Amino acid sequence: MILKKLSVLNYKNITQAEISFSPKMNCFFGNNGMGKTNLLDAIYYLSFCKSSKNTPDSQIIQNGQDLCILQGWYDYEGREEDIFCAIRKHQRKQFRRNKKEYTKLSEHIGLLPLVMVSPADFELIQGGSDERRRFLDLIISQKDPNYLHALIQYNKALLQRNTLLKKQSRDASLYDILEMQLVMYGQTVYETRQRVVEAFVPLFNTYYQEICRSAETVGLHYVSQLQEGHFAERLQANRERDIILGYTSCGIHKDELEMTLGGYLTRRTGSQGQNKTYLIALKLTQFSLLAQEGKTTPALLLDDIFDKLDAERVEQIIKLAGSTTFGQIFITDTNRKYLDAILANSSQDYRLFKVEQGNICPMEE
Repeated sequence: MILKKLSVLNYKNITQAEISFSPKMNCFFGNNGMGKTNLLDAIYYLSFCKSSKNTPDSQIIQNGQDLCILQGWYDYEGREEDIFCAIRKHQRKQFRRNKKEYTKLSEHIGLLPLVMVSPADFELIQGGSDERRRFLDLIISQKDPNYLHALIQYNKALLQRNTLLKKQSRDASLYDILEMQLVMYGQTVYETRQRVVEAFVPLFNTYYQEICRSAETVGLHYVSQLQEGHFAERLQANRERDIILGYTSCGIHKDELEMTLGGYLTRRTGSQGQNKTYLIALKLTQFSLLAQEGKTTPALLLDDIFDKLDAERVEQIIKLAGSTTFGQIFITDTNRKYLDAILANSSQDYRLFKVEQGNICPMEE
């Protein structure tokens, strides 16, 4: 999959842009706050129908404007794909594929696989378990529509059960129906998450070691209440307690992905450099799994990844980025030092852009 051209209108601080990209390496440099991240976020939006930062659509539209438009033209394994998105204030957003509007946005997820690495990823380590579940869901949903369907249906049933609990309803027949759905869809989600984490760990260790060149060992441990079994029995046994609490206390919405370094939780023991290496290795592993199991090669978005890394780790990442392992890459930095090093290390086609006050201008070497 190659994003050939992107059109942007009123997306955050980007008033208007028409950009043609290299099929391999696209480098953007400029000071902080100029719009580099917003540009990558626009590309992300066309893949996932939402911002990478979970910014509400009302805040995506540029101040003083009523409409935001994104449009991308892709080369998708030999055929062309035209993806159009219009966001209007106080209206339902429109998403169209080749001029045909989607009935459900979930139908679009997975068509344009993408992996993004950004400073916001530190929440994966330092944030709550919901951040790590979201990371797992993002990996799996892009390559497994059955998983995405099960997750959506589970969350619908969970919302309905929680509504009953808050109303302190004791309608056993309604609880039975919803709990049957939670068990059925929850089991699918649980088994898929467990299988993906098991496949993820060896490759993740390989990438981490390749970047840091040390004997440090990293781990990912999937923890779920469903590992104890008897999910249906626990839901029924917990009803009275859940009515008092006002929410469902058991299920895959409580799952955790423990991230460890040297056998200890990374968020407690890792330095800034170690944590950043951990995150980059996570995302490169995500890319590899999508590339191996998906229908097309994902795009890789690297946003300001060199900060807080020592020279040796930067050098290893530069070598990885410059290799032929990856497909189309979009990479940002505040200056040209590392970008020039990547370009010098690669024989691939590239384009270089300067970003200033929301304007994106192509540059010569």
